[in-house]
Amino acid sequence: MVKKIALATVATVAMVGVAQARDQIQIAGSSTVLPFASIVAEEFGNTFADFPTPVVGSGGSSGGLRQFCEGVGENTLDIANASRAIRGGEVEACGGAGVEQIHEIRIGYDGIVFASDADGAAFEFTPIDLYLALAEQVPVDGAMAENPYTNWSEIRSELPDQEIQLFIPGENHGTREVFEEKVLEVGCEEYEGFATVEALGEDAAEEACLAIRKDGRSVDIAGDYTETLARIEANPEGIGVFGLSFYENNRDVIQVATMSDVEPSLETIATGEYPVSRPLFFYVKGEHRGVIPGLDEYVQFFLSDQVTGADGILVERGLIPMPDAERTAVLDAYMNGETVSN
Repeated sequence: MVKKIALATVATVAMVGVAQARDQIQIAGSSTVLPFASIVAEEFGNTFADFPTPVVGSGGSSGGLRQFCEGVGENTLDIANASRAIRGGEVEACGGAGVEQIHEIRIGYDGIVFASDADGAAFEFTPIDLYLALAEQVPVDGAMAENPYTNWSEIRSELPDQEIQLFIPGENHGTREVFEEKVLEVGCEEYEGFATVEALGEDAAEEACLAIRKDGRSVDIAGDYTETLARIEANPEGIGVFGLSFYENNRDVIQVATMSDVEPSLETIATGEYPVSRPLFFYVKGEHRGVIPGLDEYVQFFLSDQVTGADGILVERGLIPMPDAERTAVLDAYMNGETVSN
């Protein structure tokens, strides 16, 4: 109790004068959510004359949440964008720094796609293909061995005769976590040699499924999707991992691969037919509500029909919308003060 009172006191002191110090909402985080948040911030500034346009930065989901959890006050974030749900350890880190009121706002859905140069070969992937292309070690003759594959056609004859080169999200990105869970783990477990991996033991098997080769055929991208696109432009035989919304806005330069015979689209992701999809979020610091002007109005605007409804401006840019009832429930939860920690 003493600790909580002390933290609350520190938070209160930290927030004194914040409204005088700045009146502009500060946002950072997911590169997937970044283009959506940038559009909303601009529209928000144009719509509400009383509030300046929010400042939106990137840094990845983990980076944004790390900044968000640094504490309460004018030098800390008001909102963290994320392409994954906040982790328990991050909630604890927030609480340790006095951020105890964390509001989770789900904004819609997105798919993770695999894209290559628009003028290059077309790809039809399965999770097994990508596991075998990326794993540091793979089962060979009943034992784990260094990954021998250098060409896609070595993995499966139906794939193009093309050198393996992948550009995948760095570990600071929420996209990486979803990619590992829904592609690498699935591919590893579906592979006919999984018994060899499984024999390593539960923890070692999980580690082996997710360990990425370090021979240069896979490159971690710490920046946003524009960096991945630049890598493909420099190496037209490369395959990049993107959010569907980024692909939709760059169809003129990249083409998308199918996954398990399903082409990613707004429709196949909304129905769940496309297997590599995820919800998108942002997190609001409750201690800043009523202090930083416009926070509640920003959330209400973001979840409005005109922004994230079925015909909203973000749907036009590639966001897969939530059903109206789900969107209303998210806003009601926020306005009623529900947080991830209570």
